[in-house]
This record gives sequence, structure tokens and C-alpha cells, in this order.
Amino acid sequence: MPETTSIIKRAITDDGSARVFFIDSTAIVRRSCEIHHTSKTMTAVLGRTLTAASLMGTLLKDRDNSLTLQLRGDGPAGYVVCVSDYMGNVRGYAENPDAELPPNDLGKLDVGGAVGRGTMYVIKDMGMNEPYIGVCPLVSGEIAEDVTQYFATSEQTPTVCALGVRVDPDNMCFAAGGYLLQLMPGAEEAVIDRLETNINMMGSVSKLIADGVSGDEIIGMVFAGIEYTMFDEFEAAYKCTCTRDKYKNALVTLNEKDMNELVEAGEPIETNCRFCGNKYVFELEEILQARAERKAEEE
Repeated sequence: MPETTSIIKRAITDDGSARVFFIDSTAIVRRSCEIHHTSKTMTAVLGRTLTAASLMGTLLKDRDNSLTLQLRGDGPAGYVVCVSDYMGNVRGYAENPDAELPPNDLGKLDVGGAVGRGTMYVIKDMGMNEPYIGVCPLVSGEIAEDVTQYFATSEQTPTVCALGVRVDPDNMCFAAGGYLLQLMPGAEEAVIDRLETNINMMGSVSKLIADGVSGDEIIGMVFAGIEYTMFDEFEAAYKCTCTRDKYKNALVTLNEKDMNELVEAGEPIETNCRFCGNKYVFELEEILQARAERKAEEE
């Protein structure tokens, strides 16, 4: 029986010069396949983005914080949106989940071609009046390189991002994961050189996971020859936060023009969550009554 949760592991070198966050996101990506019925290429696109968002979310400081990773490229994938909390629980969707492309020149799923060129947005809601919004050009559309570029330009943190998704003939993910490796201030050249050598020798992170290599072993490969300590491990899942009340509140606050169109249609209002596919149906009278009560309270 497939696992229903993914595992995030975090480690830091004993001298504090580098840290790595790793996730085996296979369960998360499999769940997204089941919800969105993605093509092979889009399983990889959405899976990589979910994996990246989950890892980036764990950098948040507070339980109530959230991070949204948006890809807005000119490729057939359309826009891709993933949202993570500070524990790495994540949800996401793509505008065109059934988009498909032939393999690229290397014979691999053409993630870069599906995403195309455009812009990546990182939006952090940290409970302030306004969210933090980081903007970075998509340098390749392969997502890992784009995340690496974001950290270098928007957060001035030297980072290596590795992401991978393996898909079977039925378009289902059978291995997915990734890691963020970050240098901390004062990292010595000898450590940097060793990390570069280690990463270049590792190969694909999704292949390692598919071959049964554990998260502990993968972190050990990243930090080979460097003293380090595992300091954290926890579960993350594909987790949607939608509720009927949230959709009802959204309908109650519609502007008059949109509400009048619904009244003229005279039919029950059906809403659909883009993240998980849940449907919520409201009778017109229920929304009109709630709007009237809200207006009375405001007066």
C-alpha cells in the first residue's frame, strides 16, 4: 500500500557552514496525480513545483505563515500554483494538467518546454499587513534551476536546489523528491569545494529515491567527508485547507454585479476547489440571506 505522507529531514554541518533540507515527496506527488489526472510531463511539472514549495515552506518561521510558489511561463503548462505551510504540507494545481510534450533532446520529460519562459513568484504570508513578494525570471523552466536563481537574487543565499519526479507508463509518480542545500555566512572554501564535488557525483535525486536510497543516505552523500548532525525529521502531506464556510464567505462578499448575475441565473451555486477538487453547492437563498445578515451587521 502506498505511503500517504512524505518525510522531510534536515541536517546542518557541525561548523554551521551549510544546511540541507531533504524530502521524499513521492506520496505528495502521487496524491496530486490522483486529484488532477496529470499527463506524464505535467506530473513532473506539478510534482517538482510541489516538492520545491514544500521545502521552501519549511524555511518559514511561524505556524500561521504560508508560502505560495507561482510559475507563470509561456509554455503549454500555463500557470502553476503551489502553497505550503511551515511544516511542508502543500497543495497545488496547474492551469493545463493534461498538457503533454514529446521527450526533450536528452530523452527526458520536457519540463522546461512545458513551463517555458516567464516569471516565478514567491509570496510569503507572514501575518503582516502586506505579504512579501519575490520575483525572479524563469531561467530554464526546469524549476530547480529557477529556485536556485531565486535564492541567489532575491534572498542573497547561495543555494543548490535539486528536484526530480519519476513517472510510470500509467502517468503515476513512483519516485519524487528533492533537497535544498544552503551555504551559511562564513562558509570556508574547503567546505564549498567538497560540497560541489559531492553534488556532482550524486546524480539524479529521483533515481536515488527510485533505487531505494534513504533520505539519511542521500543527506550523507551531500555531506560526505564533512561532519554534520541530523536535527529534524517530520511528516508532510498533500493537504488542502478548503472548507464550505470559506467558499460561502467568498460568495457572501461578491460584488453586486456578480451577485446579480447569479440571481438572474436562478440556479444553485456550485463551487469547485482547484487544489483538491472538492465541490460545494449552495442554494441561492442561503447566500442571499447571509448577505442580508452581513449587511445588517455592518449598518
